[in-house]
Amino acid sequence: MGKTTDTLGDHTGRRGSRTLRRWLVVAAAGLIAAAITTSLAMGEGFRAKGDDDDRDDGHGAYAIGLWGDLPYSDVQALTGVPNLIADMNSQDLAFTVHDGDLKAGNGTPGSVTPTICSDALYIQALGFFNALRAPAMLTPGDNDWTDCDRPSNGGFNSLERLDHERRVFFSTRFSLGQHPMRQEVQTDQPFCLGVSGPVPCVENRRWRVAHNSAAVMFIAQADPGWDLSDGTRAPLRNPKTLAETDGQPDGYQEFLIALRDEVIAFRKPVAYVHGDSHYFRVDKPLQDAQGRRLENFTRVETFGNNQGNGNNDVQWLKVVVDARSREVFAYQPQIVPANRTAVPAP
Repeated sequence: MGKTTDTLGDHTGRRGSRTLRRWLVVAAAGLIAAAITTSLAMGEGFRAKGDDDDRDDGHGAYAIGLWGDLPYSDVQALTGVPNLIADMNSQDLAFTVHDGDLKAGNGTPGSVTPTICSDALYIQALGFFNALRAPAMLTPGDNDWTDCDRPSNGGFNSLERLDHERRVFFSTRFSLGQHPMRQEVQTDQPFCLGVSGPVPCVENRRWRVAHNSAAVMFIAQADPGWDLSDGTRAPLRNPKTLAETDGQPDGYQEFLIALRDEVIAFRKPVAYVHGDSHYFRVDKPLQDAQGRRLENFTRVETFGNNQGNGNNDVQWLKVVVDARSREVFAYQPQIVPANRTAVPAP
């Protein structure tokens, strides 16, 4: 599981924006402490390498690309993801974010691409990210490190693999991609776990495209569950208390309650993007303590691998961001023409 936070847009009230940003830092530490399998990445300051000034694009619309839970097979690594990257590169994107899981939960015997948690896995992913023309971000996923101790994944030390990800993907203040973006990095406190104990949270980053954000977007790996509607893909939760209904240890209730409180206080659009369940959807599952839908909150789940299809189902999500629009975010699923298998492209 993993998390990334973006602050996007322009022209929001200064008080609300400052309040939410202060909360993000507090929530990051609390979430990591509550759920060891979760890390938070946040970013602020849309800057190209060597550029000292924020690029203030808030007066016009721009687009970002979201993807994750990929690749999970040889065909996806060798064909699907390269096709996806080419499709993203054909469009004018401000940045892209992979919301975690660089591989399947278990290694694939006989695969020709890396499917266990070997160093080659992260080298392959780094090549994908640096093939993207726009700034490229990612957040660690559970398949990338938490599950690496499984024999099927090579039997690695999970925290050592997370430390390795930090060295490969988060060693500088800049994003990946062919035009890196400078980010704000949380290095002041050793809140995060490493193989030798607490370490600075270098994967905790935030960035903004313009000052006085009109909206906020979180990008996470895990689907924490929101209500009682879909127990096949996420934990069931009491939508009023946000407590899991199965009585199991819960690393998300405190975070979700804090998120809900701040969404209400912020009043402007808040998007929570995640992967994990591999089911593309855009909906509004978050309710207040009285059971009323929070109209300014949107959950977005990106496309991910669907091994059940047994095909090259590798797609991405385009989000158009326009601070002049009422909802700020507009979601456009992108079906890569070269990755269509069930219904060929016309």
